Amino acid sequence: MMDKVREVIDRERICVVVPTYNNGATIVDVLRRISRFTGHIIVVNDGSTDRTHELIAAAGIDGLVTVEYERNRGKGDALKEGFKKAILLGYEYALTIDADGQHYPEDIPLFIDAFRANRGAFIVGMRRLEQENMRQGSNFANKFSNFWFHFQTGLRLADTQCGYRLYPLNMLDAGWIVTSRYESELEFLVYSAWKGVRLVGIPVRVYYPPKAERVSSFRPVYDFLRITLLNIVLTTGAVFYYLPARIIRKLR
Repeated sequence: MMDKVREVIDRERICVVVPTYNNGATIVDVLRRISRFTGHIIVVNDGSTDRTHELIAAAGIDGLVTVEYERNRGKGDALKEGFKKAILLGYEYALTIDADGQHYPEDIPLFIDAFRANRGAFIVGMRRLEQENMRQGSNFANKFSNFWFHFQTGLRLADTQCGYRLYPLNMLDAGWIVTSRYESELEFLVYSAWKGVRLVGIPVRVYYPPKAERVSSFRPVYDFLRITLLNIVLTTGAVFYYLPARIIRKLR
């Protein structure tokens, strides 16, 4: 199984992009678990102030490419930098996975199976949202985004905020205005749907550590406000651009 996954990843030019900010306690374990499936890994160190830089450098993982900058700019910018590097290196797909240990690298074969069955699609991980230890604020924000995503695109996804995804890099548009923080992941989904990219959801596991052990840069009030403002902008775009264009296409 593992050899088959490696073969597909190599042949199809798939890389794994790992954005990280102050995940020194988990980053090396996550990278080593990913490396069991592929050596095509791009880490984006988003201005970490802990020992993340030293730990990545000392990990000794073959083929690892690191993108770093001094000031923390947010997950959205980290993803964009990772995608730019992936395209520069000739990759055609990027699998994104968080560095905090919540995502299971062992689920990479699920994405490869979904990729083989849905070539060219945007594969999106779907978490079980009611499980123990999940932050209630995150759960509410996700349901809120799910509702507006459906309004903005006419499509339904059970989890619009999971960062475990397989992006076809040719779907990315340099003209997209993508925000710098967590809400960027919703933008990528909406823009992709507007562009006609097929979205495929697959169930993935997620680990939520006890509150005392949790390290997160998500700020419930501030980030929820940003998501709300983003949804106002995207809904305006849907009403005045996407929905009329969709109606016109159907009438032709």
